[in-house]
Amino acid sequence: MSIYSPKDKKDVALIVGPTASGKSALALDLAKKQPSVVINADSAQVYSDLQILSARPSEEEMAGISHRLYGYIDGAETCSAARWAADAKAEIAEAHERDKLPILVGGTGLYVRTLLDGIAPIPEINPTIRAEVRSLTVDQAYKALLKEDSISADRLNPNDSSRIMRALEVVRSSSKPMDHWHAHMAGGISDDISLHPLVLLPPREWLYERCDRRFGIMLDHGGEAEVAHLLKRDLPPDCPVMRAIGVPEIAAWIQREISLDDAKTKAMAATRQYAKRQFTWFRNQCPAEWPRHKEIINNDNLENIVRLLQ
Repeated sequence: MSIYSPKDKKDVALIVGPTASGKSALALDLAKKQPSVVINADSAQVYSDLQILSARPSEEEMAGISHRLYGYIDGAETCSAARWAADAKAEIAEAHERDKLPILVGGTGLYVRTLLDGIAPIPEINPTIRAEVRSLTVDQAYKALLKEDSISADRLNPNDSSRIMRALEVVRSSSKPMDHWHAHMAGGISDDISLHPLVLLPPREWLYERCDRRFGIMLDHGGEAEVAHLLKRDLPPDCPVMRAIGVPEIAAWIQREISLDDAKTKAMAATRQYAKRQFTWFRNQCPAEWPRHKEIINNDNLENIVRLLQ
């Protein structure tokens, strides 16, 4: 992911960071400074069924400023990074046509990477090969990957089953390793825009406390009803909305499988773990030249932060 482009290219602001780090509020503050469109880059907030548990901004919180790609996909569907990137490109182009600043804001690094860098043109996987690979244990798949695509194996955590299976099925189906396809990324917009990024990495203890407090607020303000509605839809358990943080835990409580206290404890722990993974990803995967803001955003430093993005 590149950073800045020549000034004759149109501006795009980007605010990324872990959940509960203050991204949405900062985007809104920036949008109040100049004509802007806020574009969601969070994989949970794209779903119409996850208003509360995804912390999607309410109409009141949007303060009359245009917010795009929020709650625009039904929970029965699956939004891929490729689909979101195509939709985001269209929203960015429309914002530029209206002389407004597109402000991308979210915590899904894969979405942002796909938009900026493009997509590897990996051919369709042979169904027979996919079935064979998916029948393996993660240990068997990792040992096979070490032999067939050692570069990917060295890069991946030996317990990361989904990525290990994906890398193995790609090399077996295409006869080329993942690195080959990653070298042929296409469709990214990083060379066509002037990007103004900011990575929010506030103190972890503050972030985790904020995650806990926010989940309690979600539960008190409609979280239970939101999950109850999802359960009535009888969606497949592997739908992204059914696996979203908070949904399995609250569903188990509604179905009297666990207590409310247990549901809260499990959901809060899952949120903290997710925030930790995001924190690590954005700290390590974003280009070194992208500015990192490591303090809590407040009235004393807000103006300076906004200037970084303008």
